[in-house]
Amino acid sequence: MSDPLSDVVRLLHPGAAFANIISGKGNWAVRYSEYGLPSFCIMLEGSCLLQVDGHAPVTLRAGDFILLPATPAFTLSSFVPAPPVFLDPFSVASEQGELRYGDQDGHPEMRSLGGAFIFDCADPGLLVSLLPKVVHVRGSTRLSQLVEMVGEESAEQKPGSAFMLSRLAELLLVEAMRSVATGSAPPGLLQGLADERLARALKQMHAHVEYAWTIDELAKAAALSRSVFFVRFTRRVGMAPMEYLLAWRMKIAKDLLRDNELSVTTIAERVGYSSASAFSVAFSRHVGLPPGRYARSLSAE
Repeated sequence: MSDPLSDVVRLLHPGAAFANIISGKGNWAVRYSEYGLPSFCIMLEGSCLLQVDGHAPVTLRAGDFILLPATPAFTLSSFVPAPPVFLDPFSVASEQGELRYGDQDGHPEMRSLGGAFIFDCADPGLLVSLLPKVVHVRGSTRLSQLVEMVGEESAEQKPGSAFMLSRLAELLLVEAMRSVATGSAPPGLLQGLADERLARALKQMHAHVEYAWTIDELAKAAALSRSVFFVRFTRRVGMAPMEYLLAWRMKIAKDLLRDNELSVTTIAERVGYSSASAFSVAFSRHVGLPPGRYARSLSAE
């Protein structure tokens, strides 16, 4: 049986992750401009205040993990207000070594590991659509260990580091998604997977995306009546079952077109269309471009 969560992570193509030690002492504040890409932070010791634009302030303590799927502008600070230092996240991403805020001397009162993911995918908005805008996980030993390994690989750059970082990025994403699947996730795949009945239907759709599914068959897989299944699926996943199936097929098709290894006819068969023309019509309606032109637009980037 297919694992939809693993399918999503594979489709994201996490290329790497990087991380820097961030520390602070005394009264300090740093203001990061909008980054637009997924970033994370885990508190190693001490505590500080995180204020993400548009969200209530969050107190971070040792062991806490934060994931910002789209990383809007935010402020990180001590609890006593201080004039913020303005930073460009793209410049910080290229720096090596520890970033120290506030008093530069003595043992820091706060240490964290902050970094970002680098994706190589045709649908960068996929992760943003699955998660809340601020993912806050408290006391996850597994996430702490994974981020620590990311920090070590980023700093040491041993042979094989690129491969290790891409695998660690995948593991971090899966752990972060698991942590919110039953809690604060917005309507979408994670909420659907948290529902045992709906998860059965979702797994069937992902395992056999080429099959001509009907509502009745999916409802049977979920052991629900047709009407209850439709309402429950739409509420938890945020779209009707056939709409979700179409969207997932188009995500797979975009990924296959991006690879530029298969013909449009073969891709059409892979995602459940009996002809290239039927697939082209559906793809054009969903994406806004015919498959061939979409593939050429990716190669031109």
